[in-house]
Amino acid sequence: MQSMYFDDFAIGQAFDSPGRTVTDADLSLFCMLSGDWHPIHSDAEFARTTPFGQRIVGGVFGIALVTGMMGRWGIFEESVVAMTTLDDWRFRKPIFVGDTLRVRMTILAKTPSAGGTRGLVDRGFVLTNQHGDIVQDGRSSALILRKPDG
Repeated sequence: MQSMYFDDFAIGQAFDSPGRTVTDADLSLFCMLSGDWHPIHSDAEFARTTPFGQRIVGGVFGIALVTGMMGRWGIFEESVVAMTTLDDWRFRKPIFVGDTLRVRMTILAKTPSAGGTRGLVDRGFVLTNQHGDIVQDGRSSALILRKPDG
Protein backbone atom coordinates (compact mmCIF):
# COMPACT_ATOMS: atom_id res chain seq x y z
CA MET A 1 0.00 0.00 0.00
CA GLN A 2 1.18 3.54 -0.69
CA SER A 3 1.52 6.36 1.81
CA MET A 4 -1.75 7.97 2.75
CA TYR A 5 -2.06 11.62 3.66
CA PHE A 6 -4.47 13.47 5.95
CA ASP A 7 -7.12 13.93 3.26
CA ASP A 8 -6.96 10.25 2.23
CA PHE A 9 -8.31 9.03 5.57
CA ALA A 10 -12.04 8.75 6.21
CA ILE A 11 -13.72 8.52 9.59
CA GLY A 12 -14.70 4.89 10.16
CA GLN A 13 -12.08 3.55 7.75
CA ALA A 14 -10.39 0.42 9.16
CA PHE A 15 -7.10 -1.34 8.49
CA ASP A 16 -6.28 -4.91 9.55
CA SER A 17 -2.80 -6.33 10.02
CA PRO A 18 -1.66 -9.84 9.23
CA GLY A 19 -1.03 -12.13 12.18
CA ARG A 20 2.22 -12.06 14.14
CA THR A 21 3.08 -14.97 16.43
CA VAL A 22 4.89 -14.03 19.64
CA THR A 23 8.04 -16.07 20.20
CA ASP A 24 10.17 -16.91 23.21
CA ALA A 25 12.88 -14.76 21.61
CA ASP A 26 10.42 -11.82 21.54
CA LEU A 27 9.85 -12.21 25.27
CA SER A 28 13.57 -12.40 26.07
CA LEU A 29 14.52 -9.53 23.79
CA PHE A 30 11.75 -7.33 25.17
CA CYS A 31 12.90 -8.04 28.73
CA MET A 32 16.39 -7.00 27.66
CA LEU A 33 15.21 -3.88 25.85
CA SER A 34 12.86 -2.71 28.59
CA GLY A 35 14.95 -3.88 31.54
CA ASP A 36 11.79 -5.48 32.99
CA TRP A 37 12.93 -8.83 34.34
CA HIS A 38 10.00 -9.34 36.70
CA PRO A 39 9.70 -13.08 37.40
CA ILE A 40 6.26 -13.18 35.72
CA HIS A 41 8.19 -12.59 32.48
CA SER A 42 11.49 -14.31 33.15
CA ASP A 43 11.03 -17.18 35.62
CA ALA A 44 8.99 -20.12 34.31
CA GLU A 45 8.81 -21.79 37.74
CA PHE A 46 7.53 -18.62 39.42
CA ALA A 47 5.08 -17.95 36.58
CA ARG A 48 3.55 -21.44 37.02
CA THR A 49 2.46 -20.38 40.54
CA THR A 50 0.54 -17.34 39.26
CA PRO A 51 -3.07 -17.27 38.05
CA PHE A 52 -1.70 -17.23 34.47
CA GLY A 53 0.16 -20.52 34.93
CA GLN A 54 2.93 -19.44 32.58
CA ARG A 55 5.17 -16.49 31.72
CA ILE A 56 3.46 -13.49 30.21
CA VAL A 57 4.92 -10.94 27.83
CA GLY A 58 5.17 -7.41 29.25
CA GLY A 59 2.09 -5.35 28.38
CA VAL A 60 4.05 -2.57 26.74
CA PHE A 61 5.19 -5.15 24.17
CA GLY A 62 1.64 -4.94 22.77
CA ILE A 63 1.97 -1.19 22.17
CA ALA A 64 5.32 -1.72 20.46
CA LEU A 65 3.79 -4.48 18.32
CA VAL A 66 0.94 -2.19 17.27
CA THR A 67 3.37 0.49 16.08
CA GLY A 68 5.42 -2.10 14.22
CA MET A 69 2.37 -3.59 12.52
CA MET A 70 1.32 -0.13 11.34
CA GLY A 71 4.68 0.10 9.61
CA ARG A 72 3.86 -3.03 7.62
CA TRP A 73 0.88 -1.28 6.02
CA GLY A 74 3.16 1.40 4.56
CA ILE A 75 0.40 3.99 4.76
CA PHE A 76 2.36 6.33 7.04
CA GLU A 77 5.73 5.88 5.33
CA GLU A 78 5.96 9.38 3.86
CA SER A 79 3.16 11.19 5.66
CA VAL A 80 3.45 10.80 9.43
CA VAL A 81 5.14 13.61 11.33
CA ALA A 82 4.71 12.25 14.86
CA MET A 83 2.55 10.18 17.15
CA THR A 84 1.13 12.80 19.53
CA THR A 85 -0.92 10.86 22.08
CA LEU A 86 -1.52 7.45 23.56
CA ASP A 87 -4.91 7.57 25.29
CA ASP A 88 -7.15 5.22 27.22
CA TRP A 89 -4.87 2.22 26.63
CA ARG A 90 -6.21 -0.87 28.35
CA PHE A 91 -4.45 -4.16 29.00
CA ARG A 92 -7.39 -6.56 28.93
CA LYS A 93 -5.78 -10.00 28.72
CA PRO A 94 -2.23 -11.29 28.98
CA ILE A 95 -0.02 -11.95 25.98
CA PHE A 96 1.62 -15.38 26.01
CA VAL A 97 4.46 -16.82 23.99
CA GLY A 98 2.75 -18.62 21.09
CA ASP A 99 -0.13 -16.16 20.77
CA THR A 100 -0.80 -14.90 17.26
CA LEU A 101 -1.78 -11.24 17.43
CA ARG A 102 -3.56 -8.99 14.96
CA VAL A 103 -4.24 -5.26 14.97
CA ARG A 104 -7.25 -3.35 13.71
CA MET A 105 -6.88 0.40 13.37
CA THR A 106 -10.00 2.51 12.86
CA ILE A 107 -9.98 6.22 11.99
CA LEU A 108 -12.02 7.98 14.70
CA ALA A 109 -11.63 11.67 13.91
CA LYS A 110 -9.67 14.18 11.83
CA THR A 111 -8.75 17.76 12.66
CA PRO A 112 -6.88 19.91 10.12
CA SER A 113 -4.16 22.17 11.51
CA ALA A 114 -4.45 25.95 11.32
CA GLY A 115 -1.53 26.16 8.87
CA GLY A 116 -3.20 23.78 6.44
CA THR A 117 -0.14 21.61 5.76
CA ARG A 118 -1.07 18.82 8.16
CA GLY A 119 -3.68 17.59 10.59
CA LEU A 120 -4.37 15.29 13.52
CA VAL A 121 -5.81 11.86 12.85
CA ASP A 122 -7.30 10.11 15.89
CA ARG A 123 -6.96 6.36 15.57
CA GLY A 124 -8.53 3.56 17.58
CA PHE A 125 -6.59 0.31 17.99
CA VAL A 126 -7.71 -3.16 18.95
CA LEU A 127 -5.12 -5.91 19.45
CA THR A 128 -6.62 -9.42 19.37
CA ASN A 129 -5.21 -12.91 19.84
CA GLN A 130 -5.82 -16.07 17.82
CA HIS A 131 -9.04 -16.72 19.77
CA GLY A 132 -10.47 -13.33 18.83
CA ASP A 133 -10.04 -12.08 22.41
CA ILE A 134 -9.24 -8.40 22.82
CA VAL A 135 -5.82 -8.31 24.45
CA GLN A 136 -5.33 -4.54 24.41
CA ASP A 137 -7.09 -1.51 23.02
CA GLY A 138 -6.82 2.24 23.07
CA ARG A 139 -6.38 5.36 21.00
CA SER A 140 -3.51 7.30 19.54
CA SER A 141 -3.43 10.50 17.52
CA ALA A 142 -0.85 11.21 14.87
CA LEU A 143 0.15 14.37 13.08
CA ILE A 144 -0.17 13.60 9.37
CA LEU A 145 0.91 15.68 6.39
CA ARG A 146 -1.61 16.83 3.81
CA LYS A 147 -0.94 15.77 0.25
CA PRO A 148 1.84 17.72 -1.38
CA ASP A 149 0.80 19.83 -4.35
CA GLY A 150 1.55 18.47 -7.74
